[in-house]
Amino acid sequence: MSEVVARAIAPEKAGRLVAGRRRWRMDAGLLGGVAILLVLLVCAIVPNLVAPYDPTAFDYHALLQPPSAAHLFGTDNFGRDVLSRTIWAARIDLQIAIFATLFPAIFGTFVGALIGYSGGLVDTLFRRLVDLLITIPFLVLVIAIVAALGPGLLNMYIAVSAVNWVFYARLMRAEIITQKRRDYADAGRVMGYSSARIIFRHLLPNAVTPLITYWMTDMALAILLGSSLGYLGLGAQPPTSEWGVLIADGRNFMTTAWWMSIFPGMAIVFAGIGFSLLGDGVAALLRRRT
Repeated sequence: MSEVVARAIAPEKAGRLVAGRRRWRMDAGLLGGVAILLVLLVCAIVPNLVAPYDPTAFDYHALLQPPSAAHLFGTDNFGRDVLSRTIWAARIDLQIAIFATLFPAIFGTFVGALIGYSGGLVDTLFRRLVDLLITIPFLVLVIAIVAALGPGLLNMYIAVSAVNWVFYARLMRAEIITQKRRDYADAGRVMGYSSARIIFRHLLPNAVTPLITYWMTDMALAILLGSSLGYLGLGAQPPTSEWGVLIADGRNFMTTAWWMSIFPGMAIVFAGIGFSLLGDGVAALLRRRT
């Protein structure tokens, strides 16, 4: 009899073990993302305490020095320490990650919630707008707007916000359409609640989880976009330390001073991994609680 009970319990224990391993992997990914972003935040908030040198100080006795104990990431063509410039660039790139996504997320969430709940002609017009924007590559459209407004971080934020809010609105619209068919939404309408109360106090809290996950991932894409525009001369302008600008500074020295572009590029990859791990971890945590 004990053998039969043991065989019956064994699959349950195995299932719990597998679930525990998956949960540990999810938590490990979340903690890894938090750790990476904490490192970047420290570099962005107090770069003067982390960077070993002044990022703008010229040293004509150390031009194009390879990585060494004195300069871990080497020096550039003006003798500036690449590690210090990479650390100081975290301030600009994290600023890009926040400001290039925060307004589109807020405005797109608000518009998408209203469109998803109201439907009708407004919803039809919005879907046509989405179809139009999808036919144009996102980067090409942003470059066109920045080129028209002029290079610089402010114009880059305007260009990205003018386009990117539509994707947040599309995601929120789909979630609101799903949520408004639930019983609690019908109960709210029967009880005479206003549309604003139903949307913002009941539907939106239940529909915001996918948008938070998308926002985390979009911040990584915003860093990549900001670096791309900086590389093209349309984002941050020299002598500002920004990862894309640093890569552009080293493009003419790839055969003689590869470290000028490689290490800032690795910083972009490092930040992207951090935001991706954080987004996946937050999504898993929110799914576990719901």
